[in-house]
Amino acid sequence: MAEGVITGRHVLIGMLVFFGVILGVNGMFLYSALSTYTGVVSDEPYRKGLNYNERIEAYREQEALGWTETVELAATGDTVHLTLTDHGGNPVSGIALDVRLGRPSTNAKDRMLPVKEAAPGQYDAQIEGLEPGVWQLDIAARQLSGGGDKIVWRARKRLTWKQP
Repeated sequence: MAEGVITGRHVLIGMLVFFGVILGVNGMFLYSALSTYTGVVSDEPYRKGLNYNERIEAYREQEALGWTETVELAATGDTVHLTLTDHGGNPVSGIALDVRLGRPSTNAKDRMLPVKEAAPGQYDAQIEGLEPGVWQLDIAARQLSGGGDKIVWRARKRLTWKQP
């Protein structure tokens, strides 16, 4: 047999190796996809879609308020400091804040944080057992005066915690 001649056996081995690599990579992707999927992240997406126009109107009302926020994670990683001011730079107080902390990619570690007003317009949320990485803070403000429980302002901030 001459050197460099491709026989049927070479072609068969080449095809088996080629398709074996493809099946192996596909199997790896399949395992990765199934083992990291945490489920549906948005609860009741249909109902939320029905109220889409109300959400747009609420966003316009929030923009009209002109509130701005400053969010800062304490160096120790156990407290989030939130400062809320109106369009004139005055502190916003007399509101109840609902603060949820979670990972941006999943809702598996979402948790509500207890919030207290440390000073007018300055709110502190205590965190226990914060793991290093990127976190998302969802903030919703409800006006206490007027007897309503309507959310008047929302914000979403990303925090990065690097353990010292």
